[in-house]
Amino acid sequence: MASSQSQLVPQQPPAGRRRERFLFSSSDDNAMIKQIEATNAPDDRDFTVKPLLEIVEDIFHRSTPAAPGVALEMKSLEAVDEKALHSGFDDMFEFVSRTIYRIYCELGSKCFSAADAHTTTIAILNILSNYKWDAKVVLSLAGFALIYGEFWLDAQLYQTNPLAKGVAILKHLPTILERSDTLKPRLEAVTKLIRAMLDVSRCIVEFKQLPSQYVAQDSPELSTATAHIPIAVYWTIRSTIASAAQIIGLIGMGYEFIASTQETWELLSLAHKLSSIHDHLNDQLKICHQLIEERKHIEAYQTLVRLFKTAHIDNMKILRALFYAKDGLPLYNCSSGKKVSIDVLKKKLVLLFISDLELSVDELQILLLMYNESKQNMRPESEYEVVWVPVVDRSVAWNEERQKHFEYLQSMMPWYMVNHPSIIDPAVIRYIKEEWLFNKKPLLVVLDPQGREVNRNAIHMMWIWGGLAYPFTRAREEAIWKQQSWSLELLADNIEPLIFTWMKDGKYICLYGGEDIEWIRKFTVTAQAVAEAAKIGLEMLYVGKSNPRERVRKNNAIIQVETLSHTLPDLTLIWYFWVRLESMWHSKTQQDKQVDDDPIMQEVMTMLSFDGSDIGWAVIFKGSNEMARAKGDTFLKCLNEYTLWKDRVGPNGFVPAMNEHLDAIHSPHHCNRLILPGTTRHIPERVVCSECRRPMEKFLMYRCCTD
Repeated sequence: MASSQSQLVPQQPPAGRRRERFLFSSSDDNAMIKQIEATNAPDDRDFTVKPLLEIVEDIFHRSTPAAPGVALEMKSLEAVDEKALHSGFDDMFEFVSRTIYRIYCELGSKCFSAADAHTTTIAILNILSNYKWDAKVVLSLAGFALIYGEFWLDAQLYQTNPLAKGVAILKHLPTILERSDTLKPRLEAVTKLIRAMLDVSRCIVEFKQLPSQYVAQDSPELSTATAHIPIAVYWTIRSTIASAAQIIGLIGMGYEFIASTQETWELLSLAHKLSSIHDHLNDQLKICHQLIEERKHIEAYQTLVRLFKTAHIDNMKILRALFYAKDGLPLYNCSSGKKVSIDVLKKKLVLLFISDLELSVDELQILLLMYNESKQNMRPESEYEVVWVPVVDRSVAWNEERQKHFEYLQSMMPWYMVNHPSIIDPAVIRYIKEEWLFNKKPLLVVLDPQGREVNRNAIHMMWIWGGLAYPFTRAREEAIWKQQSWSLELLADNIEPLIFTWMKDGKYICLYGGEDIEWIRKFTVTAQAVAEAAKIGLEMLYVGKSNPRERVRKNNAIIQVETLSHTLPDLTLIWYFWVRLESMWHSKTQQDKQVDDDPIMQEVMTMLSFDGSDIGWAVIFKGSNEMARAKGDTFLKCLNEYTLWKDRVGPNGFVPAMNEHLDAIHSPHHCNRLILPGTTRHIPERVVCSECRRPMEKFLMYRCCTD
């Protein structure tokens, strides 16, 4: 046996294709490969080999050598439940037991014969000729597992079981095990070889189990791997022969057999070869798995596309396709703190709140406010449910910090959410990004009770009108706009409840913004002085700037201390004032409205242009619709020149007289900037200036605002 395996000298295999040639050609000439393939004549006797492989693995695992420090440490192998272990095996036992026993006998008899390892391997392959390659390798392992298991069963029981003691004495086991120091290297070599045999066998079995609907047997990816499986089976069987020779040799020859070290070297050489074969097969297996995942992903994505184009009696098919969990509970009720099934959403209007974990707390707080208000005032027939769908970058590790932030956001929400970002299928994420155009900015996708997408993004409707936008469809959005005109109510909504009191009292209301505190001081003092001179009641409210930061916070504090005007109580409401204006822009552009012919859009663009300037601005209302507006320097100049136009106030009214003077002092030389968020989905090709009505130039701007 030693002479027949002298070719198995461990080497460092070359990289790439040279490594493959070393494994499958250099050591095995074409004649031997043909000889191996000539033994293969599979018939219809096919069976599922995985249950048998699990039993074999369990035998090796439980056959823990008694020699100190020689435990068999399988990769991720745990004790198998007895019921699970034998499930699926009883039906095929009669089918394969005779073959297993033949291999057992072949291994036992050839270990004492003059046949070399190659001849014995071919003989076993001939016994297994009618089986497929995955069955061949597992059945040969099963035959060796009988020898290995019997040996260690006697070794484990001989001190406590009288029957086992007698058998052990006949096998010289007590004498052998007493010499554990000499025995240890041999057993370690066998253990290492068993690990390598199991690794290769698992790979071969896994190739057989690859789903044919995603990777066909004749596909290039699978063909590359399966071409080498016969050689892998050959060397695995040859390794069972070498391993069986060690165990049977111990029984038959006792201590004299232990004294040899040549066989230990051969076992390690075989283990090295099988390890290299496994590495190559495993690389090919990974390629196949990647291909399968890609095709599953495409199939799942196409299924989603098809489902959204198909009519359904309810929303269950759509929701099951979007949210799936093995335990059937993909959702989490943030109010009750319990996992729930998607049945809680059956035949309901569902708003999918889609965001990443960088969700702004301002956005969430305002959405919560609107959600709670709408739920309190909503009629039973107008019920809807919100589901948070957190979309995360899976290339970024999910660590404790991200988990804590995820739980923090979850703690703020009263609605439903997906249990965890990890259960959202990549195909669903692709659909969200490609079909619903999600790109960091939160979406509110509306699905009606039949699962139809009735609004790709209703978040702008929510920001503008809150619960009044129910049922949040595109048709509802269009209907509301038809009823709207530019007014103080549309501009300010309920950011400051006092506004409605001021309107009722017939006061003039001035909203102003910007970050230049010196301009703010001059403007507020001058405006109050003009109001006093004109004998009109004037209330002023500072609304800061979009994306309010520390400078706006400081301005708020200064305005309050110096009692320059009213302020909003926190920066969240300032943010909300501006995000509503942006939402009006988005809502209008989604309906393909143009600035040229849409008065509301013109006013929205003017307000956003004011926010884009470096200086202040102001707009003054009398009642709901009577309005004057201008940039900060122009407005301040108009106020400073009050004596020039005060005589026109009497016959015309204060606001019309102001507008006349603003038109008179308007400079033809001006620069307006309209800053839209970089994540906006609708960038119009043509935007006209709110002052001169000429087309504006388009630029790209990168901005970092750190205050």
